[in-house]
Amino acid sequence: MGLNETPSADRVHIGFFGKRNAGKSSLVNRITGQELSVVSEIKGTTTDPVYKAMELLPMGPAMIIDTPGIDDEGSLGELRIRKTRQVLNKTDIAVIIIDAVTGTGVSDEELMKLFEEKNIPCLVVYNKADLLEEEKKPQKENEIYVSAVTGENIEALKEKIAALAPTEDSKLRIVGDVIHPSDFILLVVPIDKAAPKGRLILPQQQTIRDILESDATAIVVKEYELKETLENLGKKPSLVITDSQVFAKVSADTPRDIPLTSFSILFARYKGLLQEAVKGVAALEHLEEGDTILICEGCTHHRQCDDIGTVKLPRWIKNYTGKEFQFAFTSGGQFPEDLSPYKLIVHCGGCMLTEREVKYRQKCSVDQKVPITNYGILIAYMQGILKRSLEIFPAILEELQEE
Repeated sequence: MGLNETPSADRVHIGFFGKRNAGKSSLVNRITGQELSVVSEIKGTTTDPVYKAMELLPMGPAMIIDTPGIDDEGSLGELRIRKTRQVLNKTDIAVIIIDAVTGTGVSDEELMKLFEEKNIPCLVVYNKADLLEEEKKPQKENEIYVSAVTGENIEALKEKIAALAPTEDSKLRIVGDVIHPSDFILLVVPIDKAAPKGRLILPQQQTIRDILESDATAIVVKEYELKETLENLGKKPSLVITDSQVFAKVSADTPRDIPLTSFSILFARYKGLLQEAVKGVAALEHLEEGDTILICEGCTHHRQCDDIGTVKLPRWIKNYTGKEFQFAFTSGGQFPEDLSPYKLIVHCGGCMLTEREVKYRQKCSVDQKVPITNYGILIAYMQGILKRSLEIFPAILEELQEE
């Protein structure tokens, strides 16, 4: 992702589903105006989900996902179908492509039932309308007949997709709803070996943007500059936001009358995980020797020698509890369907995941009764500053105090 592009997690994810040779890839190419997917008469040409970030008019920033056929066969086919189903967990709008000549099949009906169960808005698109002997009319509002070959009704289809997109007003803010114009917001950003060269990481970029859009002032410092900056600023900050890895030092250097939180906690709220993550962190006290903890990263960055997910968190957890645990790790789009081997899930802030995917993971943990928390909340809890870090969210803090 370039610095001037909308982050993939904030794009509307549009998944194209259907049987092999229904014309999914041809339709995706026609809609996007690009040769995004390989097209062939041979069934099963698309073997893995294909992702393409683009501006889709009249909607705006979107992530187009072309999936393998839902009716694929053999052992490899089963794997492809599993990957297709995983795409559902991040899909905001589902487009099911049906061959207009052969009509709806059992696998199509199963897909539509899945969309309904997951509460995913769905469009039913009958492709190859140019091959019909007589014109057919859609029976429902969410149906349309198109032709990827002739371009028939492609613009109407794009309009229907755009109409299903979530509106900006319905989206949560990262921090903009808890600050005011002219506020000073101090951001603490460590620059260490794990920091990417020449840029800030995505949550920091997005938080700064949200502060500026709120007509407030963002001041960025390293952890060792915080104390001096606070003394010389001339105006008390309305909020200090820190990287979770330096929570303890930042808490010690920030006067008690200045609100404090972390990027990770802000993103837990932004992605809809905060309430459950605050509840789940107490499970740390009840873990037994040898229990397995699952640590989930939403991205696939290169692991450093002192990586927070695979090195620091396991070390801090062992130091806090005095117990030895087993640790399992996932990254990117990986997330186990069966969570029974785990006694606690610790998730990253989820900046690279869509809100829908984070909520799916949360629902899996709740349904399977495995507590889930996130990096920032866990670190604040172990360092005794969780209540302080939640003070800007009174409703969440009140729930925590009642437990």
